Amino acid sequence: MAKTGGTTRSASAPALDSVDFALDRGSPVPLYYQLAQQLESAIEHGVLAPGNLLGNEIDLSTRLGLSRPTVRQAIQSLVDKGLLVRRRGVGTQVVHSQVKRPLELSSLYDDLEAAGQGPTTRVVRNEREAARSEVAAALGIAEGAEVVALERLRSTHGQPMAYLCNYLPATLLDLDTARLEATGLYRMMRTAGITLHSARQTVGARSAAPEEAARLDERPGAALLTMERTAYDDTGRAVEFGTHVYRASRYAFDFRLLVRP
Repeated sequence: MAKTGGTTRSASAPALDSVDFALDRGSPVPLYYQLAQQLESAIEHGVLAPGNLLGNEIDLSTRLGLSRPTVRQAIQSLVDKGLLVRRRGVGTQVVHSQVKRPLELSSLYDDLEAAGQGPTTRVVRNEREAARSEVAAALGIAEGAEVVALERLRSTHGQPMAYLCNYLPATLLDLDTARLEATGLYRMMRTAGITLHSARQTVGARSAAPEEAARLDERPGAALLTMERTAYDDTGRAVEFGTHVYRASRYAFDFRLLVRP
């Protein structure tokens, strides 16, 4: 294993020889998240191919100079995304690269209203809390810093369609519950003078857990669409991190694909 300044390089496992890990131990971004992001990028760009073995957690922690819990958390996050699989007696193996497609930066409320669906919102939670590692990394703030946590149930024609969880820096704007139930979050941000510029977004799918099924009036195990998004303003500042689930029986993402010349 070779180290240069704040960079840690793996030089043992064949599948990882071509991956140049750069782990910044002085960053507020948790090490597990840095490792997971770099592994995901390597898979996405074909540096790590389907079938490649990464070894077990003990080997990886030794190669990268990280604690075993840190490596385990990074691997689990990619197992949950379907990028890696743990095989007994074999170790951790790349399954496939994740398909990511950009969507228009808009809010569900605006989309439903434009379609004449008459959206309604029930705010389930609107309170301040200490940012956990995933939220802190997405917003570019220190873990434990104060954020506003929102949970909302969005419905159309009296039927639930999506459950939305959003996290924003605590000092960004005043998020009044009554206003949140009367309009969309992005509309409130625009009214406050925040100009949304871009976002990084991931779309996926999974089965509904019992609690989610109850919220969305679905049966346990029903298909859900998922979306994770970090939105940025025109200064490049992360202003919102959201993790949303949608009823696949009632909602679909629409893509416009262009052929490159």
